[in-house]
Amino acid sequence: MASYQIFRLKDPVRQNFRWTPHLSGLSQVKPKDYEAEDTVEGESLYAVWASLRGTPQELQIGDVIAIDTDDLRIVKYVGFEQAKWIVPEDKPAAGPVAVGAGA
Repeated sequence: MASYQIFRLKDPVRQNFRWTPHLSGLSQVKPKDYEAEDTVEGESLYAVWASLRGTPQELQIGDVIAIDTDDLRIVKYVGFEQAKWIVPEDKPAAGPVAVGAGA
């Protein structure tokens, strides 16, 4: 059996997610919008979904399941679609400002 890490979409963000139009293809998700939960064992994504269905831990629209660190799936109305974490780039440190010779 495989291990799946579940990330729950935070409630304030979930309402916006539910009303955005469905776009197929790779979804980009922000780590700050999610809370990590325990891992779940299962034969497949759909086996995990079925095992949690009807429990307090049921997967909801917008939740993310990590199969491994690089393989994410997001729960949508149409099933599971690929997702990718958006990692913000570090802002370059402000260095010394060069003063021109003509100044």
